[in-house]
Amino acid sequence: MKSDFTRAEHTFIVSDIHLCDAEKPHPYNPLWKRFKRRELFVDPIFKEFIRHALTLAPGEKELVLNGDIFDFDSVMKIPSAQEQKECGISLSWIERLRGMQSEEGKSRLKMRYILDDHPVFLESLREWIQAGNRLIFVIGNHDIELHWRSVKADLLQRLELNEEQQERVRFCDWFYLSNQDTLIEHGNQYDAYTICSNPINPLIRKGFRPHVRIPFGNIAGRYIMNGIGLMNPHAPSSFIKSSFHEYLVFYFRYVIRVQPFLMFTYLWGAMVTLVDAIADGLLPAMSDPLTLESRVREIAATSNASPAVVLGLREMHVHPAIYDPFKIMRELWLDRVLLLFLVFLVSFEVFIHGKVLLSDASLGWMLVPLALLTPFFIFYARSVDTELYAAERAAFEAVPLSARIAGVERVVQGHSHLEKHVWKNGIEYLNSGTWSYAFRDVECTQPYGRKCFAWIKPFPGGERLPGAGEVLAGGLPARIAELYEWNVQDSIPQLVKNDES
Repeated sequence: MKSDFTRAEHTFIVSDIHLCDAEKPHPYNPLWKRFKRRELFVDPIFKEFIRHALTLAPGEKELVLNGDIFDFDSVMKIPSAQEQKECGISLSWIERLRGMQSEEGKSRLKMRYILDDHPVFLESLREWIQAGNRLIFVIGNHDIELHWRSVKADLLQRLELNEEQQERVRFCDWFYLSNQDTLIEHGNQYDAYTICSNPINPLIRKGFRPHVRIPFGNIAGRYIMNGIGLMNPHAPSSFIKSSFHEYLVFYFRYVIRVQPFLMFTYLWGAMVTLVDAIADGLLPAMSDPLTLESRVREIAATSNASPAVVLGLREMHVHPAIYDPFKIMRELWLDRVLLLFLVFLVSFEVFIHGKVLLSDASLGWMLVPLALLTPFFIFYARSVDTELYAAERAAFEAVPLSARIAGVERVVQGHSHLEKHVWKNGIEYLNSGTWSYAFRDVECTQPYGRKCFAWIKPFPGGERLPGAGEVLAGGLPARIAELYEWNVQDSIPQLVKNDES
């Protein structure tokens, strides 16, 4: 019997698990990428959650894994010569240092390495599906390489499902409509730095091979964060400090012993990111006008939406930073590096001209303009703030219009790693936070974020909202949504109180 994805009574939503390959211990650098160690994986915790969710409600349920479940950008394992030959790929020197790019064979290898290191996670999903439930993957920015059909097929194969069970698994390109009452989307489409610039046609041709176009933020993660082993990419506080003093303390406490030339590593990684992002932005999408209509219908069918909803939500997406070089430079701090270089260059030119005009010109000829120009540099540098948190605000501001386009009164997102349950102009908004290996400290003793999930379920007896009936139009059940934290110690969910609207 074919599963009906258009109707749901109980929906569980989890996002941002960020599964990747395990990092082997470094004998001489025990803290290097400690957050990727196998002993810190959330797989056993997730398995307990799945088994508990199976007992929470009778009948068929759906689990929506709402983006960034897999982290292709963090995979650093280098394939063997035999694996490269089998997949018909070759690696450049920078791929060996910072991770493979997004062509099909390399994406399949990255998925293989992730799944090899997460058998417990696979077992949990298999148990969920074999119990008669549905599983929906919504593609985010870190698992954008799920756009390859072969990568999806590899994942289904590793789940070891029969044909009937595979029918209960779906992959959605960027959103999913649950029960026609809830719009579920990862949220990166409102973030200029991590948006999939064309989710309808996500491929570009680099050289002679198709690639998935990777967002700027993910390119930066590959070329910068993959080379900085003491900063956790999933915990902003690990690389964004509140003061210059905190940066100094962090450097002299941890970095100077492990990576003393961190600034050089960052600068060349930032330059490569800038060049690669701009180069990708200049490439046209691989599209076929003759198949556009069928492609939109395909996205609509898997997402339980109409083609009009697909196109309407597509128009809500922000302009990608990949098309704005100065925006990229500003976020990478390259604008400040360039400005500081110009300050020293002008000061040096004044000194040189002073030596020509006055043979006894002293070093003061360089120090005076340097002293005069430095305050302007400091003023500019302090006036430019990171836009890391702007995306969360942009996604929240878009909620009323997105809900109106989708014809729903509830929106659930992830991406920001900030759990939330509020109302915006009469629209209910939930963010399920993160389950990633995020820690505030290098030693990985201070977890960042709470492991939360959204649970949408039918109204219990006597708890209906004023004016709400038991069913919606078309006989669909009317439902309420709640946000829970999965309590690791007690293995029970705890209700997260709603924030102020």
